[in-house]
Amino acid sequence: MRTLSLDLRERILAAYDSDEGTRPEIAHRFRVSLGMVKKLLQQRRHTGDIAPRYRFCGRKPMIVGTHRSQMRLLLARKNDLTLKELRRRRV
Repeated sequence: MRTLSLDLRERILAAYDSDEGTRPEIAHRFRVSLGMVKKLLQQRRHTGDIAPRYRFCGRKPMIVGTHRSQMRLLLARKNDLTLKELRRRRV
């Protein structure tokens, strides 16, 4: 899925602000999802900015810093542990 250009984001919000239709009608008119229109409105309301938020997109990491350090410590003791064994072990 590609990021919407800033120009398109501005046109979508301008159409909404000018009451040129409901959110579903605006989504259909600009060929974007209704969720995208809602997301743009929410982002503008919360942050005042409509630019893409790259650093907040994508899947969140499942292995956080504390997990990483614990895994390194366990693997330093015995480097051939399986994932199942890692889950059972504690530092």
